[in-house]
Amino acid sequence: MENTSTASASQHRKYFGTDGIRGHVGSDPLVPDFITRLGYAAGTVITHQAEHPTFVIGRDTRQSGEMLQNALTEGLLASGANVIDLGVIPTPGVAFMVNEMHAEAGVVISASHNPVNENGIKFFNQGALKLSEGIELEIESLLEKPLSLRLSQADRSTQRMDGTHLRKLYIDHLVGEHQDLKLNGIKLVVDCANGAASWYASEVFSRLGVDVVAVHASPDGTNINRDCGSEHVRQFPEDLFALIQQHRANFAVGFDGDADRVIFVDETGHLVDGDHFLAILGDYLQGQGRLLGDTVISTTMRNGALVNYFADRAINFVETPVGDKYIMGELHKLALQNHPENQIGLGGEQSGHIILMDQKHTTGDGLRSAIYLLRAFLASGRSTLAELAESIQKYPQIIASATVSQKIDLEELEDVVALRKALRDELPGLTRINLRYSGTEPMVRLMLEADTRHTEAELAEKAYALCEAVQAGTNTPAGSRLEVLNVSRGGLIPRPG
Repeated sequence: MENTSTASASQHRKYFGTDGIRGHVGSDPLVPDFITRLGYAAGTVITHQAEHPTFVIGRDTRQSGEMLQNALTEGLLASGANVIDLGVIPTPGVAFMVNEMHAEAGVVISASHNPVNENGIKFFNQGALKLSEGIELEIESLLEKPLSLRLSQADRSTQRMDGTHLRKLYIDHLVGEHQDLKLNGIKLVVDCANGAASWYASEVFSRLGVDVVAVHASPDGTNINRDCGSEHVRQFPEDLFALIQQHRANFAVGFDGDADRVIFVDETGHLVDGDHFLAILGDYLQGQGRLLGDTVISTTMRNGALVNYFADRAINFVETPVGDKYIMGELHKLALQNHPENQIGLGGEQSGHIILMDQKHTTGDGLRSAIYLLRAFLASGRSTLAELAESIQKYPQIIASATVSQKIDLEELEDVVALRKALRDELPGLTRINLRYSGTEPMVRLMLEADTRHTEAELAEKAYALCEAVQAGTNTPAGSRLEVLNVSRGGLIPRPG
């Protein structure tokens, strides 16, 4: 289990964000010297009670991944740890291998759905869970001290081992969990984002009987998430819909760069996103008597229709702050309060990050979630995925994302405060507003949701004005990135006028 931290989690973390350490490659902190010191600090803190502990490491397809992995490994070896190199593997594959190999920790080198010039480092503890803030603070505390150990004189009884042959265990596990599932007759367009799913998705689906049309499955180190993947699908569902029509497929699925997110496009070209997943899988698992605590967990960014949907079905709904670690925290509370044998804890985010927690699975897994959705679809008896997804009618909702040069307290931006206050008068049907900075990117995000008195276009007009005020107040250059996503229907909403 994870060590008890002596650091106070209320302290401000300098390097770790909501999902590990992220940044632009070649700029602090993603430079080789820092990453080597990070490896040494993490190896020392996470597993200080074990002699020669084992770390499993995997990465996505970014060209910077191998460089960062080599630097991190040097530090881990110096700390006295052994390292198993899994090569390119989905993030959930690393979490699975921590348990499978009885490793003390795991590391993922990935920036998920973000562009290729960004990368990140994320750690799992012995239970394949993300580190607590206290442990992250201990690592940061050690990072601030000069290394007393010269890496060239590190303990050479430790070793780096090639574990790429072990990746098959992850594929076999995904297929084996659903060996009773026969998906023959389903033709599926699979967008691999030129990422980690490229070597996994086709084999997994094919072995389950799916006729696979793989696209964006030729990573070259530079094309991950470029005009493809789950985030692109959310913005431009028509791209995958065109491929559905071209190949006469049933529907399409898109993963992100590290394959922990998943989004479907149905037969009519509409999105089936994380909200739909939670509704469909909540129904399915409850019907099977396998929904842990008869409860589903999501974040403040979920569509409001979910609350009524679950209430009508006697399913409890718990809301958390944004971030999968908060969802996992609530799932663990559920597991302690209930009997989790043969039960699955269900939680997730609108973005397609779905967690199906049991004793072997502790993080979002796009491939596994996709298989479960296909299983639920077949069990529903519905003739189309579109018909199944329409069982939840979403409220008008948009999410705006805008680049910012700095993160000034939003309450100190007078124009932003005034515009936000005026929204309630200008949009009497407004039901929710959530304005916050991203925890992993230099972005501000705004979610607006209303009842049927308003349209997504009306919400978008207000979102553009409010986000432009944030950009002006944070000294962000005019014309910087600002996009508004139609969450209810998919696709981007253009700027008015």
